[in-house]
Amino acid sequence: MICTMTFEVEVGGERLDRFLDSRCTDLSRSRIQALISDGSATLEGKSAKPSTKVKQGQKIVLHIPEPEESHLLPQDIDLDIVYEDSDLLVVDKPAGMTVHPAPGHPDGTLVNAVLAHCPDLQGIGGTVRPGIVHRLDRDTSGLLVVAKNDQAHRALSEQLKARQFTKIYLALTHGNVTPAEAIINAPIGRSNANRQRMAVVDKGREAITRYRVLRHFQSHSFVEIRLTTGRTHQIRVHFASLGYPLVGDATYGKPDSRLNRQFLHATTLGFTHPADNEYREFSSPLPCELQACLQFIEA
Repeated sequence: MICTMTFEVEVGGERLDRFLDSRCTDLSRSRIQALISDGSATLEGKSAKPSTKVKQGQKIVLHIPEPEESHLLPQDIDLDIVYEDSDLLVVDKPAGMTVHPAPGHPDGTLVNAVLAHCPDLQGIGGTVRPGIVHRLDRDTSGLLVVAKNDQAHRALSEQLKARQFTKIYLALTHGNVTPAEAIINAPIGRSNANRQRMAVVDKGREAITRYRVLRHFQSHSFVEIRLTTGRTHQIRVHFASLGYPLVGDATYGKPDSRLNRQFLHATTLGFTHPADNEYREFSSPLPCELQACLQFIEA
């Protein structure tokens, strides 16, 4: 079924996509632009471009089709769901699970699992799929929020962009991290030496990591980390660049016989819920394998 919405322009001069964006708050800007481009939005009965300036008194009709079926396969994979309602779910992702299908990981992902768990998913961007707001590396465990509809996805994505999420991680590093509390502000981009890796580079994107050492061991540090930005591999790259690679990080440090993953866990996640504007915060304890590794270091 197609949903049809009609608007009359009261004040002219605004771009068509921005006009609709301010009135269709349950749709993302990119979704609105796609609808305009494929002719689903008309201005005075005619197709227009997203950049077309609207005029006072003009009539705009927007047709929103039902979400298309996704090519992604629902798979019955166990999920540790910390919280769920009609708008979103918070998942405690295990290490070893990829968030979204990608080359080398076509299925068995968090997205495949969510599709099976939520058969009545409303869809994101015109497709029946979950809205991935942020990601965790395959071998990082911990909390993720997933949107079930466009409105929730848009609201959460805007919070993330505005750096309004609370994201706290626990990590075990090699070396005695010094100083014990600091802010790492170092841009991150593709490594010039190896394009498959990230690195601190002069022309990279701004990356800010706040940390404090919870405990120093003889040759390791147990660290609490708060992310201000969320660049690819940010924590791993920042600490490796300072000479304190994460234990078990084979990409930016070295493998560890005690772990088949890096010691990094997203332990706290907080955000304002799109439905009631109430702040919610969730927590996840260290997984058993990380607790065992920490106890081995402590012994």
